Amino acid sequence: MAALVALVLLGGPALAGSACTGTGVMLRDVAALPATGAHLADRHPVRVLAIGSSSTEGIGASSPVRAYPHQLEEDLTQAWREAPVAVVNAGIGGETADQTLLRLEATLAQPVKPSLVIWQVGTNDAVRGGDEGRFRTLLERGIALVRAAGSDLILVDQQFYPAIPDRVRYERFVGLVAATAAENEVPVFSRYALMKEWGRQDPALLTSMLSADGFHMGDRGYDCLAEALSRVIVKAAAPAPAGAAVARAKRPALPGLPTTRKG
Repeated sequence: MAALVALVLLGGPALAGSACTGTGVMLRDVAALPATGAHLADRHPVRVLAIGSSSTEGIGASSPVRAYPHQLEEDLTQAWREAPVAVVNAGIGGETADQTLLRLEATLAQPVKPSLVIWQVGTNDAVRGGDEGRFRTLLERGIALVRAAGSDLILVDQQFYPAIPDRVRYERFVGLVAATAAENEVPVFSRYALMKEWGRQDPALLTSMLSADGFHMGDRGYDCLAEALSRVIVKAAAPAPAGAAVARAKRPALPGLPTTRKG
């Protein structure tokens, strides 16, 4: 069985050239994204589907181009000059996991599949106090759908914010993302741990990463999230050697991909 894939947070230097300070993020298993790596190795276009709720849509940002998917596209384009990159923003504010799962299922039923799915999940479920067993089942269904499509998957867990109303319950939902991912050997980018570390270092640092509502990220937080994600994605998708036995290009090339890029 493949080694468990996890994203872990390590205290370390500031990320160069970013508003993100004080915390480094690294991937424990750098072979975590084989489909994406295969596209890069073959110089095929890389399509990333960023799906989720308001943190994906970009609520709290000053404009759509400051949402994390648009900034992630720019970062990956700089890193992957050998292949075109498009990050599709499929975020809809207010969704719970069941609503996002329906859209994910419809998207993955299309002939052209994403190379990588980034599923930001669980904040609204945790805030609204949904059923924990059902939430786990929804996560498992989503993981199975992405795997059946032949796409890579990264889960992005809940945000940390100072006014969490019931932190014990909320952290149970955070734990469900981690536990379900571990059981299914899916990588998790722990946004919760990252943001909690900002608050531990300095409450003012965390506040600077949030929008005026004190809940959603603002421009600075989305910028940091995009840069941290791009670093671990680039590391995890280091291209496999030509001819490697992975589920590569049974999917068609992806001409004319929609993109979040403006101008």
